[in-house]
Amino acid sequence: MYYFAYGSNLSTKRLLQRIPSACFVTVAQLSAHQLRFHKRSKDRSAKCDIHETGDPEDRVYGVVFEISDADKRILDGYEGLGHGYEEKWAALVTSSGKEITAVTYFATLIDETLQPYHWYKQHVLRGALEYGLPERYVLTIRNTPSIDDPDPQRHIREMEIYSDP
Repeated sequence: MYYFAYGSNLSTKRLLQRIPSACFVTVAQLSAHQLRFHKRSKDRSAKCDIHETGDPEDRVYGVVFEISDADKRILDGYEGLGHGYEEKWAALVTSSGKEITAVTYFATLIDETLQPYHWYKQHVLRGALEYGLPERYVLTIRNTPSIDDPDPQRHIREMEIYSDP
């Protein structure tokens, strides 16, 4: 099945840490949605959401990966399916203009007052840069305010995947 990653799973290192068999398919965009950092997380920070706006000019860019049904169940656990995220099938347009459908997650627990931790925003930003998403879109991610994680060890653990062995 196809999975559309738009948040921290944009980073290949982050996704492969969770789902080692995930295979890149294509870069794609979802219209009538905006990327928002407003999903309330159990760690009391903000995570990404694809907020439906209804405006066809709004776009969320991301990456389509192929995953197995077994991997989808694992990913459901990481994403907290049923506990702040639900899933939907998204009609996407690839970078070559082809239409494709993929499963993705959207937030059900929203808190506009929260900000992401620096490490979380870095996963999203690194993925956007890795896949060459539009410069303006990357700038929006880069300019998203973020905060220190009160657990500095978690920050270190999260960033370790980017250290060369």
